[in-house]
Amino acid sequence: MSFDDFNILLYGIIFGIVIMTIVYTFIRYIYSKEFFYISYCLMQIFSLIYILAYSSLFNISHYIEQISLLFATLLALVFAINFYEGKFIPKVKTFKELIINTLLLNIVILTAFYHYILFEYLPFTIIYAILFISVIFNLKNAGPTLIYSAGWSILCFTLFILDFKNFYEEKGFLDIVLLAFAIEAILFTFSVSHKYNRLEQKNEDFEQMLLQQSKMAESGKMIANIAHQFRQPLNNLSYILINIKNRLENKKLDIDYFNKKYYQAKEQIEFLSNTIEEFKEFYTPSKQKETFLVKEAIENSLYILEEDLKKRNIQYEISFLKDENIKVFGSKNELSQVILSLVSNASDALSDIEKPFINIIIDSNSADVSIHIKDNGKGINKKIQEKIFEPYFTTKEKGTGLGLYLSKLIIEKSFKGKIQVVSQKEGSLFILLFEKAI
Repeated sequence: MSFDDFNILLYGIIFGIVIMTIVYTFIRYIYSKEFFYISYCLMQIFSLIYILAYSSLFNISHYIEQISLLFATLLALVFAINFYEGKFIPKVKTFKELIINTLLLNIVILTAFYHYILFEYLPFTIIYAILFISVIFNLKNAGPTLIYSAGWSILCFTLFILDFKNFYEEKGFLDIVLLAFAIEAILFTFSVSHKYNRLEQKNEDFEQMLLQQSKMAESGKMIANIAHQFRQPLNNLSYILINIKNRLENKKLDIDYFNKKYYQAKEQIEFLSNTIEEFKEFYTPSKQKETFLVKEAIENSLYILEEDLKKRNIQYEISFLKDENIKVFGSKNELSQVILSLVSNASDALSDIEKPFINIIIDSNSADVSIHIKDNGKGINKKIQEKIFEPYFTTKEKGTGLGLYLSKLIIEKSFKGKIQVVSQKEGSLFILLFEKAI
């Protein structure tokens, strides 16, 4: 293989690396909608045009080469600012901090300058300089930028010590700018992968926060239900104690009567304890996934809403078309949250209906489970059906707009299923579809 053929092969490898980076960042942008992905993608597109012109393998004018370099530089600046973590200007409280920060800034400038002298490609130098600032001034929040900056810094320092550029040029190797493209692609891939994992974790934390926020938004109704659940057992306990006291005062308290009242009181206390556990389980953040009965998740939700449904004179019915012991895999607590949200919405929609009714139908086959929740209310306006699953969208005066959004999130992410709303002549119909546990 001749030297020219070898150069062409190396150029082809670099073209391939840049194209793969473009495709990778574009796909990441489609899925995440994070702006730093598309800015880096566009930067690499202009970098590709630049390197194609720079290689002299194609008949591309010098003017296009310089325009591409300009746009790549501007987009590199946009990307670095969006990828940056922390604050650009650190707080300086003392003279000592001013001296230290000034020295650190000089280190960044000198290192970035050597980076440019070494690789002679301004867009990558800009990214490196800005992200290096992010690391030294915001070390606690560095994360992905630390990987990127440390990689370039160690490489630049090593090449400086070894006087690599003079050696490289003396040997007549391919232009060193091409080496910069290969190194950049590797460091960027590691950094973005780490950044993506952090974004995923932030999204999960945000979703959990919304889930708890939605539960707390219903706390007023829940407290009223707890009070009702406690009232009758507490009254019963009061009567039991009064009866025991009367018998004792009249000297008619025998062991049989005492044992009878003892066990009655014990039943009431157990009922109160179970009630506390039901509500405690509902408000506790979701635990590990497990196989559980769909029936239990539905009953837990209706138990919590029972008092509210009674006050509104709403009748409800649970129907299993096949097996009552259908099981699914996931968090029972989360499915209960979905059922509670849908039944609560149905309850609100039945406020002006003469004979309000909610029907919950559970069906299954060998692979799937479906839950139909239907009411005989006014239904959902077709104009807003597409918006009802959006966060913070609500038609209620005191609604949070989180219930249906979180329900969709739980069914799709936790249960890998689907939630649908079906237009009805009378009322609304929500359908939950997910995989049946074996």
